[in-house]
Amino acid sequence: MVNRPHGGRLVRRTLGEKTVRRILGEAHEYPTLDIDETHAVDISSIAHGIYSPLTGFMMSDELQSVLANMRLPDDVPWTIPVVLDTDSVPDDLEEGDILILRYNGRPMARMFVDDIFGFDRKEFAGSVFSTDDAAHPGVKRVYGMGKTLLGGEIEMLEDIENPFSSHTLYPDETRVLFREKGWETVVAFQTRNVSHLGHEFLQKTAATFVDGLFINPVIGKKKPGDFRDDVILKTYEVLTSNYYPKEITHMSILRYEMKYAGPKEAIHHAIMRKNFGCTHIIIGRDHAGVGNYYGPFDAQEIFKEFPDLGMEPMKFPAFFYCRKCENIVNSKICPHDKQYHDFLSGTKMREMLKTGELPKPYQMRKEVFETIRSFDKPFVE
Repeated sequence: MVNRPHGGRLVRRTLGEKTVRRILGEAHEYPTLDIDETHAVDISSIAHGIYSPLTGFMMSDELQSVLANMRLPDDVPWTIPVVLDTDSVPDDLEEGDILILRYNGRPMARMFVDDIFGFDRKEFAGSVFSTDDAAHPGVKRVYGMGKTLLGGEIEMLEDIENPFSSHTLYPDETRVLFREKGWETVVAFQTRNVSHLGHEFLQKTAATFVDGLFINPVIGKKKPGDFRDDVILKTYEVLTSNYYPKEITHMSILRYEMKYAGPKEAIHHAIMRKNFGCTHIIIGRDHAGVGNYYGPFDAQEIFKEFPDLGMEPMKFPAFFYCRKCENIVNSKICPHDKQYHDFLSGTKMREMLKTGELPKPYQMRKEVFETIRSFDKPFVE
């Protein structure tokens, strides 16, 4: 049996066509608010149950509980705020009103506004990212948020455009897929990179102990220097079709904006994959980290604080190539000195590709490298 949704039930905030037409016909009667891509993606994730048990944007008590306790008010684990911020609150908007949220000029959702409140950006950033340094990309994003937050349930009227629909499955669909495949245990792999050999060994090692491997690349806004979405997907298509058993592997995207919140984002990543039906998640070195803001294994240690999470982390040390072992290994199984080790990392692979240096055969599959080189501009600018 696949894993139960986080909080006990899978949320659905989508509407039938007839209801959508009726609401759109009445939309002119309500105040409107234009939203950005970040909020649009959050609406889609709420509506499709990826953020279960959330049914809308957080209200003040929910936000404070998450910031202070890493839990929702009903004690369900939750570490990353999901909020709607704005500097353009409609003049006549009051708590209890209905608000139409528009993306790219089109009504995307109906929101039942139950809370209108301010917040402390520095407190928000310090709690989520464990730093208030504006050089941190997540903190910088917080400092640029609107001063007012709107909380309340949403109903999605129209989904955000998805150029990767052929690679998209939502939680109700993956749960059916896993059951059809007979997968009772499923390990998720979160990634925002193309795959090097270290990633491949990580995934295949984890897959040895479960029924299925769910490769779930993050598609969406990333920081400059990260790989483009289409590059990530194309390389994984090539890799999985050539080197992964089809009967135990499935790839589907996750529309999501990386927060780079290290340990707390690792928990959030686990919650989302739990809602897809996964039972385990791979947590490697510096999961969801950036710069030197977090220790290399902080994201593994934080799981000890959530014995009730309902997701089992598979914790791995860093993989590297050992010239003595002549294989990809890790510190637990390799007895040799560090002088023989060539550490594999997404950052290192990106730098090599930017400078034109050819990866060695033990660093990256030839097919992956050639696929990356087929793109004129493989990195986010």
